[in-house]
Amino acid sequence: MAKEIILYNLAPHVTDEEFKEYVDTEKGPYIDSLPSVEKYELVRIDESRSGTIPFRYVGIVTLRSLEDFKTKDTQTEEYRAFSAKMAGITSEIHVTFGEEIH
Repeated sequence: MAKEIILYNLAPHVTDEEFKEYVDTEKGPYIDSLPSVEKYELVRIDESRSGTIPFRYVGIVTLRSLEDFKTKDTQTEEYRAFSAKMAGITSEIHVTFGEEIH
């Protein structure tokens, strides 16, 4: 199954509590509503064995269809508005795509 993995940090003006509220009320329900999305998970990283946490948040989106996600769901005005809002909430972001192998 295809996955989108998003690594990011919050902008300095956004607290973890504010972000959790946003995820619970807006972001999570919106991502879950996209037809190409099977499941959305968000993990806040609190510890690292190396002592370094380069990205505090990891979003994992399990996709029913990577093609539909890229060519349909992310090509709407609603998704563009969502992305613009996330750009104001995050300070660093790295988006990757891959295939689940186990």
